[in-house]
Amino acid sequence: MIIEVLSEARSELWDAVAYYEEQQRGLGKRLWIEVDRHVMWIAQNGELPRLRPGGYRRVNLRIFPYYIAYIIRGTKIWILAIAHAHCEPEYWVERKRRIG
Repeated sequence: MIIEVLSEARSELWDAVAYYEEQQRGLGKRLWIEVDRHVMWIAQNGELPRLRPGGYRRVNLRIFPYYIAYIIRGTKIWILAIAHAHCEPEYWVERKRRIG
């Protein structure tokens, strides 16, 4: 599967990495590595997580309070959000309309 990351999701990750790096040196890098590992897992197992009522799938990170929301369209997996689990739920859901 091909992974496509929406620019907003990429920005969310960069913001989170910067925040954690400010808190403790190296912590932002740990977040980046965890997200990268989960994206690789999604590329191999994308259809395993249940389809949620909004028509998307999600994978929770293990260490940090974030999740990766995505949809599958054909041979592509579209990463819609790298979202903080304790913020406004599904604030990003409108993004999937742009994918088609």
